[in-house]
Amino acid sequence: MANNPVFMQPGVYEKTLSREWSTGVFQCTEDMESCCCGFWCYWCFTCQTADEFGELTCLPLVDMCFGGCVRPVTMSVRAVMRRRYGIQGTLCNDCVCSVFCPPCVWCQMYREMKRNVQPITFVNVNTRQR
Repeated sequence: MANNPVFMQPGVYEKTLSREWSTGVFQCTEDMESCCCGFWCYWCFTCQTADEFGELTCLPLVDMCFGGCVRPVTMSVRAVMRRRYGIQGTLCNDCVCSVFCPPCVWCQMYREMKRNVQPITFVNVNTRQR
């Protein structure tokens, strides 16, 4: 067995931002259920979406503290989602979308999560020997 020198140490994997959102911000009618829920029960919808994304359930309620102008949680969750799913965009765009139409932004994020759900596969390994 030969000793091969290591020339490059493993580093942090950086996901490339290679695609656009699967639906636009104002394409809410593509999923009428989330559209209606986002419009009629906005805070419940945002908390449910944040929870399904893996964030604290009540985190979107922090946006209420900012008087409706800047929505830091909406903007942050959108930026994290872009990075996680490899979606192109800028923090400035996230901020503008979050300020002018937060229900549409949450509906867009919900649709994106539904499209990116990976099925869970269970493997049953029988370790008993006969």
